[in-house]
Amino acid sequence: MVLHQRGSENDILLEEDLRKGLSEALGKLGSKKKVLAIPPDYTRFHSHAGILTRLAWEYYRERLTDILPALGTHSPMQEKDIRSMFGETPIGLFRVHDWRNDIVTLGEVPAEFIYQQSEGKLDYSWKAQVNKLLVQGGFDLILSIGQIVPHEVVGMAGHNKNIFVGTGGQEGINKSHFLGAVYGMERMMGRADTPVRRVLNYASEHFAKHLPIIYVLTVVAQGSDGKLKVRGLFIGDDQECFNLAAALSLKVNFQMLDEPLRKVVVYLDPSEFKSTWLGNKSVYRTRMAIADGGELIVLAPGLREFGEDKQIDVLIRKYGYVTTPEVLHSVNDNEDLRSNLSAAAHLIHGSSEGRFSITYCPGSLTKQEIESVNFKYADLHEMINTYDPKKLVDGTNTMPDGEEIFYISNPALGLWAHKDRFR
Repeated sequence: MVLHQRGSENDILLEEDLRKGLSEALGKLGSKKKVLAIPPDYTRFHSHAGILTRLAWEYYRERLTDILPALGTHSPMQEKDIRSMFGETPIGLFRVHDWRNDIVTLGEVPAEFIYQQSEGKLDYSWKAQVNKLLVQGGFDLILSIGQIVPHEVVGMAGHNKNIFVGTGGQEGINKSHFLGAVYGMERMMGRADTPVRRVLNYASEHFAKHLPIIYVLTVVAQGSDGKLKVRGLFIGDDQECFNLAAALSLKVNFQMLDEPLRKVVVYLDPSEFKSTWLGNKSVYRTRMAIADGGELIVLAPGLREFGEDKQIDVLIRKYGYVTTPEVLHSVNDNEDLRSNLSAAAHLIHGSSEGRFSITYCPGSLTKQEIESVNFKYADLHEMINTYDPKKLVDGTNTMPDGEEIFYISNPALGLWAHKDRFR
């Protein structure tokens, strides 16, 4: 059932529009005694989920008893980030998701289904895992709040991914990421119907119907003035709500190019991108746009680590970003990587498969560290002097020396491809 839908390529929803839409939808649900909100973490700051979570708290007040950011494998949010994203929402409501320990298994998707969805490449079953708070907290409403946007693991982020991955457990996260990587992210990104999404939908249909989940979904895009615009708000408890948001996201977050790009420069906001685990959005969101033999330059002033999770950081440093066949070979031969399939998937996501070069310009990591994981290194200050984010505009730029580059100020907001690579 869709409780609220508003959005188009030209809509601009302000905070009052979000408040009105949310209140309208929540009013249709009747009185609730105990509410849990599950927004994304700071890595989805631009989703407007922070504002919507605050609006939900203002609507329910003391009846909204818990807020569980959907961390997945990410680092817990710091108080300053909570304040920045969620405003005056009380700090005492926030809980930390522990993806290794705080989980329960709702059910298990059979291996036969995974085998079918992976086109015979994988034959394991998949546990539908969620944070135990969802099951044991006694809630009569769970608000899953998030943004629909192209995504490398599931095709389009958001909806039940927020539940089964954002509050999921080690096995569920690992195996879902690996399924997407093995199937091929270029076959996934920007598509609403993918093998990973079908697995999540199977879990929702078979194991999670008893959970009182309502999805609050935004679609956010960058306007022609360079500022973020909320283009849509969709609220409901079913697949139709997701489909509506995904269709709009594809229109406003996806840029099809007539020709492949020779040089792409991406800027990573230091408040959002502190690891290559997140910063490699610069790689996989642009990979379908970059020409064979092309170059990707990543300006990353906040970069200080590879993995958000310490164990995954160790694995990235050990194996590096290499081609898919090399990663699969390492998975077969090494128990540490085989036991952390989301890390293996991430190594695939961060690789150009040898098609184009990737040069990172980090704020903190050293030249030796960057090159040890098979990226090229360039000095941040020197590159910013050449490619100054304050002077560049999103899209094609002609530099003073005549060089033509394609600039992206925030890779998290879109997907870029040239027509021959997106079919």
